[in-house]
Amino acid sequence: MEDGEPHPLLPPISSRHKGRKCLVLDLDETLVHSSFGSLQHADYIVPVEIERLWHDVNVIKRPGVDEFLKKMGEIYEVVVFTASVSKFADPVLDKLDIHQAVSHRLFRESCYNHNGDYVKDLSKLGRPLADTIILDNSPASYTFHPKNAVPVSSWFNDPHDTELIDLCPFLADLGGVRDVRGVLDVDLYR
Repeated sequence: MEDGEPHPLLPPISSRHKGRKCLVLDLDETLVHSSFGSLQHADYIVPVEIERLWHDVNVIKRPGVDEFLKKMGEIYEVVVFTASVSKFADPVLDKLDIHQAVSHRLFRESCYNHNGDYVKDLSKLGRPLADTIILDNSPASYTFHPKNAVPVSSWFNDPHDTELIDLCPFLADLGGVRDVRGVLDVDLYR
């Protein structure tokens, strides 16, 4: 802390991302689905240590996630912000981020526990809220910043899901607006 002010969760924006908006992506049930139980056609298995015991976590990727991450990485500063713990999410992201589109990773310890929900407080990122978008399947995650949210349905295993690819044109356009909250504020359209 400097001058009593807490440090932002993200480092200063890199020169590579100057002028880009920040796209915050959830991991579980947004980009992937994971299970301690067996999943048919798992894309990968991640060994995770929990209380000194190793468990295999089966992970399947949402259809279109590779193309989605590649496209979003060309437009945005991409941050994965998950309520998962790093010892699980880091190895999943190591395998998932084949295009190195994700600039930063934030985990459960960066969430705010609000009434039993893990909230992702976008005001703590160190990015202007006018330039910050969150894509998440859980409305509780963006309860502090609903005007910055692009809701996405929870995904478990539907092989015909096209939601990530369907969102690409909208998100590409959103990357060019002055203030994302003016577009994403659903109250404006009621």
